[in-house]
Amino acid sequence: MIAQNSTAKNRPGRRPPFGAAQLKLLERLCTACAVSGDEGEVRAIVLEQIQEHVRSKNGEVKVDALGNVLVSLPGSSTALGARLRVMLAAHMDEVGFMIIQAEEDGIYRFETVGSMDVRQIVGKPVWIGHQHIPGVIGAKPIHLTGKDEIKSLISLDTLRIDTGLGKTKVQIGERAAFTTPFLRLGPSLRAKALDNRLGVSALIELVKNAPSNIDLLAAFTVQEEVGGRGARVAAYAFNPDMAIALDSTPAYDLPVWDETENAVYNTRLGHGPAIYLADPGTLSDPRLIRHLAQSAETAGIPYQLRQPGGGGTDAGAIHLQRAGIPSVSVSVPSRYQHTAASICRIADWQDTLALLQVALSSLTPALLAVERA
Repeated sequence: MIAQNSTAKNRPGRRPPFGAAQLKLLERLCTACAVSGDEGEVRAIVLEQIQEHVRSKNGEVKVDALGNVLVSLPGSSTALGARLRVMLAAHMDEVGFMIIQAEEDGIYRFETVGSMDVRQIVGKPVWIGHQHIPGVIGAKPIHLTGKDEIKSLISLDTLRIDTGLGKTKVQIGERAAFTTPFLRLGPSLRAKALDNRLGVSALIELVKNAPSNIDLLAAFTVQEEVGGRGARVAAYAFNPDMAIALDSTPAYDLPVWDETENAVYNTRLGHGPAIYLADPGTLSDPRLIRHLAQSAETAGIPYQLRQPGGGGTDAGAIHLQRAGIPSVSVSVPSRYQHTAASICRIADWQDTLALLQVALSSLTPALLAVERA
């Protein structure tokens, strides 16, 4: 069900500047710890990257009450009514943990923040708090586990974060994040928090290269992993004509050994940006879907239509604000999301940015002048 022009993948298309600087920025973003509700480390990098540029373009940058970074960049087109107010949103937060109780010898009880499979977290190293105090998620060792216990699912309340220290400066309420190093693997990247530092890095580039035909409203949002809370506030404040959520979406494209083809894959690595048709929180605006697909076809950029289902994006919160905001999501596929390490293709990340630049550059009010159906 990959909806991709058969010739598009063989044409070079239009690609934005891309190289060591973009990879280094993504590494910094992924290495930063920004579990939902404590996004300060990523927010500081975003502000460092964009503030001077936005102000030089007579734009505005502010941090709102929830911690969203809100950027307003006016276009330069002078024709009356010729500019759409376009909101782009990318969430800064990642899944992780919250310390809820101190026990003996530097051992702590914790809760998960965002959706995670508890089976995936045992034995994973973490950093706690702004000081990045190292710890490990510990469980009862296999040697002491009975046969019946092995068959049972691991319970979160049996796990602890162990710092190995008798005394630490860990405080109740502090967040903990995975510590997976950023690594390039040939055409791929492996890192923690690719969901959604891929989107954040792309949005930084779009702010730096904003098209003149639109008023760009960029929201680097908080608390997406716990319900799109930051995006809801940002969309209400911006009141845009339309919105695009930039995210990273699961790619369940592993081989299925008892079938000839994996037909339920959501998205696939190496097939370009994923345009959302629907997810549990949003039925994407068909006008925006068509515009993105046609832009990709014209520019020779590979793309895919994401199979419905699975998790949602900030678009689920954005499209319900005010009197309704036409919305769609565009995501970079990655495997093993909401675990300690995800994998994505560099080309998919680059093609996602290329598609957004092309699609935004050709937006006019005529797109929304027709009925949605």
